[in-house]
Amino acid sequence: MGRKTIRDQKNGDWKNGARKLLVILLGNVIYSAGVAFFVIPYDMLTGGTTGLALILQRFLEIPIPLFVAIFNVITFLLGLWILGWSFAATTLVSTFFYPAILQVWQMIAAEVGMISNDMLLCTIYAGVMIGVGLGLVIREGASTGGMDIPPLIINKYTGIAISTLLTVFDMSILIGRALFSDKEQIMYGILLVIIYNLVLEQMLVIGKRQVQISIISEKYEEINDWITGELDRGSTLIRAEGGYLRHETMQVVTVVSKREVFKVNEKVKEIDPEAFIVIGQVGEVRGRGFTKGRVYR
Repeated sequence: MGRKTIRDQKNGDWKNGARKLLVILLGNVIYSAGVAFFVIPYDMLTGGTTGLALILQRFLEIPIPLFVAIFNVITFLLGLWILGWSFAATTLVSTFFYPAILQVWQMIAAEVGMISNDMLLCTIYAGVMIGVGLGLVIREGASTGGMDIPPLIINKYTGIAISTLLTVFDMSILIGRALFSDKEQIMYGILLVIIYNLVLEQMLVIGKRQVQISIISEKYEEINDWITGELDRGSTLIRAEGGYLRHETMQVVTVVSKREVFKVNEKVKEIDPEAFIVIGQVGEVRGRGFTKGRVYR
């Protein structure tokens, strides 16, 4: 039995690693497509390592390839030291795969030609594709390298949202480039940064949002037994006192998925039509049944 458990665990780890790798590759494919079809052909202003390199080239005459190479190596080593080997390994995948797939997309884009003459439409598409691509990669604990790594490091120690940090970094770079760029080009660049960071923010929380339900009822025992037994969700019992009548009772608090909300609502009404129910959305939930496997009874 023990050998079977170890073998199952190894199979699970292999499948999880393969899935993680595929998601990272898919993120790079989408990200590079947005750059190849929109950012490069339309000469859009963006942040990131390239934007920083352009600023330094302008004022310090540092060659772009040299700066990008040095900056990527430094940030990669920082990521390895602070975020660990797992992060470094997945980042290496992006480091080599991204340039290769970008080259493929650029050849396809050259054959296709300019997709649209509407700069606003192209900016929106570029922002969405970059945001989705970055989101897929960062959700797996990896990065596309370069300027993506400092926000991940700062997030680890401060808890500041990655999308917020990326926005700050990118906006700072755009302000620097504003000194020698066309005004309209700058405005589209700012719009691009805002769009892909908004999309990134949504990508990082998608699938993590759950629903918290608080139930105040005289039949709290029956409701709690159904939640922990039939629904197989954890619960917390909190002593409560009515603000007007000062009547003491118990409050049942649980967190469920969105699809389970209707089921809980209907069951509570069936057990106690007079129950007081408060339902609210929470940003992320960690623990058994969400980030860990459920225990079915």
